[in-house]
Amino acid sequence: MVIESHLPILQIVVPLAAAPLCVLLRQKTVVWVFALIVSWTTLAIAITILMRVLDQGTLSYALGSWPAPWGIEIRIDAVNAYILLLVSIIGAVVLLYAPSSVTEEIPADSHHLFYSAYLLCLTGLLGITATGDAFNLFVFLEISSLSSYALISLGKDRRALTAAYQYLVLGTIGATFILIGIGFMYMMTGTLNMADLAVQLESVKNTRTVITAFAFFSVGVSLKLALFPLHLWLPNAYAFAPSVVTAFLAATATKVSIYVLLRFIFTVFGTDFAFETMMLDAVLLPLALIGILVGSTVAVFQNNIKRMLAYSSVAQIGYMILGISFFSLTGLTGGIVHLFNHALMKGALFLVMGGVAMRIGSVNLNDMRGLGKRMPVTMAAFVIGGLSLIGVPLTVGFISKWYLVLAAIEQGMWPVAVLILLGSLIAVIYIWRVIEVAYFQEVQPGDEREIKELPLTMQIAIWLLIGGTIIFGIFTPLTLGVAKKAAALLLGVLP
Repeated sequence: MVIESHLPILQIVVPLAAAPLCVLLRQKTVVWVFALIVSWTTLAIAITILMRVLDQGTLSYALGSWPAPWGIEIRIDAVNAYILLLVSIIGAVVLLYAPSSVTEEIPADSHHLFYSAYLLCLTGLLGITATGDAFNLFVFLEISSLSSYALISLGKDRRALTAAYQYLVLGTIGATFILIGIGFMYMMTGTLNMADLAVQLESVKNTRTVITAFAFFSVGVSLKLALFPLHLWLPNAYAFAPSVVTAFLAATATKVSIYVLLRFIFTVFGTDFAFETMMLDAVLLPLALIGILVGSTVAVFQNNIKRMLAYSSVAQIGYMILGISFFSLTGLTGGIVHLFNHALMKGALFLVMGGVAMRIGSVNLNDMRGLGKRMPVTMAAFVIGGLSLIGVPLTVGFISKWYLVLAAIEQGMWPVAVLILLGSLIAVIYIWRVIEVAYFQEVQPGDEREIKELPLTMQIAIWLLIGGTIIFGIFTPLTLGVAKKAAALLLGVLP
């Protein structure tokens, strides 16, 4: 079929074209249904692309029929097909959840603008992942970032504006560093196509300009993915953004940035340059471990549960970066599969907190007393998501951390394996704090409110993600199997 040959570009064009139409539709129910159809169409395209990549190998799509490296290329292999699927899943499921939450947290006259910005952000994330052109990667990064700033600023709390501004400043610094890195690479090679960059950089890798490009690019992407200690924008952005926005960004934005780091380390610059010349693993390993311990420890002392989950995300990003720093098939597989798994469980947990905020008007720990009895279905989802975050067997969190521990043991890094387990033990503490208050403390005296369960669409969205944390924790061919293929492809060990 002719349309199948155009799927790579349709993955980006469909949400991009739909975004301005949301502004024209305006009526909130109509615009939600339209955005929902678009997001699920995008998911169907992502599934089809992944199946084709696994069956046929890398897909290349030349825009305007201009062949690479002269024209702009969309290039999709097992690595970014995996990320496209992740972003599309989260984008579709979160929109299913959105109507009631958006009505509660965002003024009615801004609903159409919210859905427009949401689809633009989705477009940017998908474009970053799919493109084979370094400058277009920056363009899509700006599309996703600018729409993210707008989405965060829509939060009811006035601190959402401050959080959005802080994210804007730090995000702009990160994007500038990335652009400088890309500019230096272009200056030395005369090309922006990533595959061509990988070839052209071979002869100039040891020049000061390329070394500087690597440094600027690595720092810029590390800021975007919130690697400790460049994570300062993340807690406030997650805590004060509208619940739908928090769930979407927490499950996608940092994951796409990690993909960018993977792509440039392993494909563009090459592993010899990144890990032997620049000794990137010597930087990433300690920062990842410190991030795991600091993020988890700070999460223990948070009373705002969205903020607690935000600091938990800093720790979980540490696990993903740790997998990269091992520079092994097992470690990289663990890091990539944790990228997918964390999106499922953290997306679900933030959706739960959005529902709690809608029903009781707060996400503070002290206000959640007895909530396990008043909202049993919703809080059951939190418990399962929390168990996955800890890494309990039969959940996706266990699969990720098992591979990371195996990778540490393979390389004789027993202290690192112990620290990975210690991070999980600290996670037990902050998840247990919520469970204890919700299930083992009585409702505050005088609080006679009747708390209803969440609407069906919100429950379906939450349990789709929670179901994924169980299903993919038991049956792993999709998540772990594709992650292994992606890791092997990046390391160049495929037959």
